[in-house]
Amino acid sequence: QARGKVSEIINGAIVHYRDDLDLQNLIDFGQKEFSCCGGVSYKDWSQNMYFNCTATNPSRERCSVPFSCCLHNTSQAVINTMCGHGMQARGYLEASAFIHTNGCIDKLVNWTHSNLFLLGGISLGLALPQLVGIILAQLLINQIRDQIKLQLYNQQHRADPWY
Repeated sequence: QARGKVSEIINGAIVHYRDDLDLQNLIDFGQKEFSCCGGVSYKDWSQNMYFNCTATNPSRERCSVPFSCCLHNTSQAVINTMCGHGMQARGYLEASAFIHTNGCIDKLVNWTHSNLFLLGGISLGLALPQLVGIILAQLLINQIRDQIKLQLYNQQHRADPWY
């Protein structure tokens, strides 16, 4: 189930890559961090209308992949943002000299499995203050109800001559 959900999210993100700058930056960060490209392979970028490899696509980025897929040379001072140009038209072996050809889904699922305790700790750390807030709010509600009951009791018994 986790793999299916990750696949669905990544494929949806690939389709909307150029639509949202924050999503674009997130995908670029993930591809650089995990040294991967696309969902299953670099050819998944054909799902995006700008990178689509059909002959009818008028985009300059036709058959390309984002620069975050590229193998970066540490000696280069400036990143070549056109390094992924035309890579989808090449085969795996030929493209692997320039870009990461492996997909991000398997790498992300493996990272998640190896960091389950970390993710669980973060989830618990976020959930615990919310649970404390819910408990304190419930205590406050009960105290307010008790005060209302006490007030009603006092109003009903004001006829007492000793009051």
